[in-house]
Amino acid sequence: MTITAAWSGYSAAKWGTESSLQLAKASATRTKANRAFQESLTLRAQDAANFNAWFAAYLTGNKRGERVAEKRFRPEYDVAFRAWLATKPFTNPSAPKGPQYMPQYKPAGAARAKLLDAQADAHYARGEDAAITADKYVRVTVVLASVLFIVGISSHFPLRSVRIGLVVVGAGLLIFGAVEILQLPGPPT
Repeated sequence: MTITAAWSGYSAAKWGTESSLQLAKASATRTKANRAFQESLTLRAQDAANFNAWFAAYLTGNKRGERVAEKRFRPEYDVAFRAWLATKPFTNPSAPKGPQYMPQYKPAGAARAKLLDAQADAHYARGEDAAITADKYVRVTVVLASVLFIVGISSHFPLRSVRIGLVVVGAGLLIFGAVEILQLPGPPT
């Protein structure tokens, strides 16, 4: 019985540690996702500034300015720009508003941020589950400690019926604790 209570306490501690580790991984991964997203926004702003320079040159008929602006396009952006031009945006009223609205436009970092966010969510969910399991083990440990206490004090009562009653209560709590432990996953490795 004492060993079972100790094992339950050990399991609670292991699950508590697992929860902390998973929540820390979630936090670190979320930070990486935010960094990737911010990098994506920076590239998006750069793409927009370069496009605005091209568009201003286009509107003023400055062919040299258009070429200079196009040379500043990132290769990933240039693909979307060429696809946008193919829609004949200056004569086609249903053409997208600009290259950033094209399906070919995939700013670097956005997909990585989405993937990292999903990983962070998974770590967080595992951390929550581990915390719940740790709490369940703590409750079982308290029940088993109660059994030790009840059985321990039972011998101090002079009435035999009280001693037997306390032992029966202790046995019931022991069975309850054992059933609870059997339903819980073992400690993480």
